[in-house]
Amino acid sequence: MPLVNMKPLLRHAMDNHYAVAAFNLVDYNTTKGMVKAAEGLNAPVICQTSAKTIKYFSHKEIVSWVRTVAEDSPVPVVLHLDHCKDIEMIEECAKAGWTSIMIDASEFPFEENLEMSKRVRDIAEKYGVGMEAELGQIMGVEDDMVVDEADSVLTDPEDAKKFCDALDLSAFACAVGTAHGYYKGEPKVDFDRIAAINAATNTPMALHGGTGLSDETFAKAIARGSAKVNISTNLKHVFVQSFVDYHRANPDDYEPLRVVDAQYQACKALFASFIEKFGGTDQGSAFLQSQSEMA
Repeated sequence: MPLVNMKPLLRHAMDNHYAVAAFNLVDYNTTKGMVKAAEGLNAPVICQTSAKTIKYFSHKEIVSWVRTVAEDSPVPVVLHLDHCKDIEMIEECAKAGWTSIMIDASEFPFEENLEMSKRVRDIAEKYGVGMEAELGQIMGVEDDMVVDEADSVLTDPEDAKKFCDALDLSAFACAVGTAHGYYKGEPKVDFDRIAAINAATNTPMALHGGTGLSDETFAKAIARGSAKVNISTNLKHVFVQSFVDYHRANPDDYEPLRVVDAQYQACKALFASFIEKFGGTDQGSAFLQSQSEMA
């Protein structure tokens, strides 16, 4: 089916107490694995792209991958631009076929962040796509952007309400104690803050820094309104390690397709485990039925 807009999908997720898994694709193989894993569970899925991935492959290539695997799929698939600071790139993505875009101006003061986000709001409305924006600074490393723990700033619920009221977002990314990358020690996720922000904004929350969180943490965050959970670092490790493991186990096998398939199967299993963990099973058809009833 055609790629879907993220806004109604995340509203459905929030209203029905599950989260849509969002994975940062690496190549065509991982893109296919995401969608096939979702199909196996009758679940929606978000295929995300980082700015550096777009720069490496190009808009045209990435859109062709996602459209190719989604067009014959019965499940809802979103193509989302993750953490982007370049407004020109954001518009290029919306124009090229992304169905959701994210502006990350969280490093700037509130008013400057809001002003930049409003410019992206205009782009989202122009192309009819979903939009995510961020308030507060999430620590860790994401797409070569580094935020030290000392520089991280948890999101204030009152500021969150002002921000979301002004933007009508599909997803709201905020700092609640999670971190990009692998955790060094036990993460201190502020569940009361998640609940307070969602109560104030009534906007589906995007939980960044999902790699390394416990099943209990995911469940608590989703129960409090987190409707999109990002997984990137875990995928990167499985992508590389599965390739290495196959070659170590089969040092004389130089048939590329067998190596690539081993990598595909490992990544697909990872995707399925998170989709199921976030409660996405059978929500693909449930979402499509809800949209049909609203039409």
